[in-house]
Amino acid sequence: MKQFSEDGLSFSYPAMWNLEKKDTPQGWVVTVQSPGTAFVMILCDKEMPDPEEMAETTLEALRSDYPGLDASRTMDTVAGVPAVGHEVDFISLDEPISCKTQSFPGPMGTILALSQMSGHDQKK
Repeated sequence: MKQFSEDGLSFSYPAMWNLEKKDTPQGWVVTVQSPGTAFVMILCDKEMPDPEEMAETTLEALRSDYPGLDASRTMDTVAGVPAVGHEVDFISLDEPISCKTQSFPGPMGTILALSQMSGHDQKK
């Protein structure tokens, strides 16, 4: 396993996955990509937008790309902090895709985590 840590947020990820970090005007975004099509994107927005708004904006963006998607609202806890988001299913290039979003207040900004996996990756 490898470790990522920045601005009070840390997580582990499989050693065979690749991590890419980009700074943004509002904070940073990290993408962790599997050898297949699965990935996790974590965004830290230091302007502290409302987690609910972040989750809804993300769902709207997904819906604009995939109008037929199915989505259900979720309430989770991440490291003891309430997180709002959605479980989303859609079809892309004839492949079923499962996606999950979670947004919550982090130590240095609002965090948005988006994970996505295709039906092909789920079979492995």
